[in-house]
Amino acid sequence: MGLFWVVKLLFLSLLSLNILSCFSSQGENFSKFGYPYIRRASTFSSSSSSSASSSGRQNTFDYIIVGGGTSGCPLAATLSQNFSVLLLERGGVPFSNFNVSYLKNFHISLADTSPESASQPFVSTDGVINSRARVLGGGTCINAGFYTRASTRYVASAGWDPKLVNESFPWIERQIVHWPKLAPWQKAVKDSLLEVGVSPFNGFTYDHIFGTKVGGTIFDKFGRRHTAAELLASGNPAKLNVLVHATVQKILFDTTGKKPKAVGVIFKDENGSQHQAFLSKRLSSEIIVSSGAIGSPQLLLLSGIGSKAELKRMNLSVVLANKFVGKGMSDNPMNTVFIPTKNAVEQSLIQTVGITKLGLYIEASSGFGQSSNSIHCHHGIMSAEIGQLSTIPPKQRTPKAIEEFIQNKQYLPHEAFKGGFILEKIASPLSKGHLNLTSTNIEDTPSVTFNYFSHPSDLRRCVDGIRMMEKIVRSKHFSNYAQCDDVSMEKLLNMSVKANVNLIPKHTNVTASLEQFCRDTVITIWHYHGGCNVGRVVDSDYKVLGVNGLRVIDGSTFNNSPGTNPQATVMMMGRYMGVKMLRDRLGRTAGV
Repeated sequence: MGLFWVVKLLFLSLLSLNILSCFSSQGENFSKFGYPYIRRASTFSSSSSSSASSSGRQNTFDYIIVGGGTSGCPLAATLSQNFSVLLLERGGVPFSNFNVSYLKNFHISLADTSPESASQPFVSTDGVINSRARVLGGGTCINAGFYTRASTRYVASAGWDPKLVNESFPWIERQIVHWPKLAPWQKAVKDSLLEVGVSPFNGFTYDHIFGTKVGGTIFDKFGRRHTAAELLASGNPAKLNVLVHATVQKILFDTTGKKPKAVGVIFKDENGSQHQAFLSKRLSSEIIVSSGAIGSPQLLLLSGIGSKAELKRMNLSVVLANKFVGKGMSDNPMNTVFIPTKNAVEQSLIQTVGITKLGLYIEASSGFGQSSNSIHCHHGIMSAEIGQLSTIPPKQRTPKAIEEFIQNKQYLPHEAFKGGFILEKIASPLSKGHLNLTSTNIEDTPSVTFNYFSHPSDLRRCVDGIRMMEKIVRSKHFSNYAQCDDVSMEKLLNMSVKANVNLIPKHTNVTASLEQFCRDTVITIWHYHGGCNVGRVVDSDYKVLGVNGLRVIDGSTFNNSPGTNPQATVMMMGRYMGVKMLRDRLGRTAGV
């Protein structure tokens, strides 16, 4: 090792002593995974100060980020280049979780409802069961892995600097994104999309452009997932501190000035012990909430920012009245059909996408749960164990219905485990909903309403999508691949009920029937957003309106979900805003 590196390592070690003194030397860290700055929350030594306005705080940081998810990880890594950062994540680490780490276990991770699971189920008031991430790396740990950028139009509408956007996407891609080996099912869907007119073929591309394409993936050639948590490796170890199993209860404010100022947070560790962490005295120090479309508006409300009526109903003190917190919630509705095949097909998640001019996207998955002999067989993203009882209308997808299906799944006909799905997602739904607190416990998921298909435009586009899926199924390329002549229509219909999978409706020329089909079979593609929208809750720099020292940087600020799948843009947003904030403070010479 050269003298330069010896001196540099010594310097970084000395720099880190001041921050690491906040942590107990007895606690476990995650050096074995290459992340020595990740620790359990219980290792954090609470400040001796009990008041948010007290002087002599011990545990102070230039930035406190609440939520180590899709945006929080790249944001923390970037800001730590020049400033001290405390990243607080309520879940654990993904590195040794085999259900998270491998494509073949994708469906099992989503079906896991244990308290230690990386995914936390919740049921919207619409009756659609959904999942929230509860792990370092956020949604990148439990999603289908598809990586595709936002369109240039979306970037312009968000007011982002295109040059910095085009620098931030590759920063993500160099670290965790791969090109997929196209699975046979995905190739058949690709060829069929082109046959029915979703053209041109744009090849392998990250770009969001009309036509059919193959996108990137965060699964490598071995089927191993690479998540936003790995972006933390780009952080400055002398200034970056990550606590897992750290559940933030509320944000603390100094209310003595003209505007409330965020000064710290209260959080609980994995043992239930309470801790406080505070911002440093630097003028531009900030708390940044990156807890997602459910967690971010929930935390603002529990911290006293929201509708006066809502806060009064929950007996919470009002720090700042803003009636828009938790409003404008939206989820892109998804409807699917199952295509049985004679032979088992290779597992695949989203690789091919058709970006249509009808305002909908066509995607596909295949090959999950090939054996019908085990009660643990799953149907991938349509697994009933995650609530997607797709032949049962939403309001009837009860816990009892799910449990009965799990118990009976071992008796399904073997055709139910051969084949794959074609999916259609409505782009930029006009149907909007809202979020409300159900308790003052941050660990209780709020009541969420998405109002699927309440706007007629969304329903019309769904009908168009079902008709397009029928064309794909009947196309020459696809029918040659997926033919299943030895299965009678009666058997298929019976199978679809037992397996809770949808087949193409028999009469796709009857609009009213298809509208009902859309309503009855709607599920989620986990692209919910809103609740802290730009212009209503935050400004164009994602600073919370009416408050100093507080931002929200995640998908809760979106009016529409970007691209066909949002994870690329949300990660880019974390990197983008980190660089922008450093440049705003330090000029163009910021060390990024």
